[in-house]
This record gives sequence, C-alpha cells and structure tokens, in this order.
Amino acid sequence: MAVINTIYEAIGDRRVLTFVYKGQERIAEPYIVGYDEKHKLVLSAVQLSGGSGVGFRSFDVDALSELAKTERRFSGTHPDYNPRDPYFAHILRQV
Repeated sequence: MAVINTIYEAIGDRRVLTFVYKGQERIAEPYIVGYDEKHKLVLSAVQLSGGSGVGFRSFDVDALSELAKTERRFSGTHPDYNPRDPYFAHILRQV
C-alpha cells in the first residue's frame, strides 16, 4: 500500500518519482494512476530518463521497486497529457 500512497502524494504534489522498472532505474513525472481494462493497476508518467527513452509511458505498478518521491517538481502541463486517457477503465488519481 505504501507504493500507491507514494504515487498519490507525488501526483498531488507534482513531484518527480524515481523507481526501478524492468531492471532499470527510471525518473518520471507521474500524471495518472488507475486501472486498465484488465483491472491491472497502471501508472502513466512522462519518463525523463531510463528505459526506452523520454515521453509518456505506462508502468505496471506491481512491477515498480525502490519507488521514491523526489524534491523535484513538475508543472503538470505536458502537451501530450490527456486527462481522459482511454487506456484507463478507472482513474484513481491524476494531476
């Protein structure tokens, strides 16, 4: 439960997250956390570094490790952000 609470706080405070996903450290701006159509908990975030490059990515929350909220803030106004992202069947939190 600590993972989801950290994500909620980061979205609410617009704080950048760091975490390990698929064996690689990532730095990302969290925008949406919710459930997809298969009831999987997913984080939609703008990846700033790590993994497959920069831009919006979806992360399986159950596969995140070493999750931490940083002191770095972000605006929450990324041009590719869609508050009605059709990928999500149910949004829990978003910027």
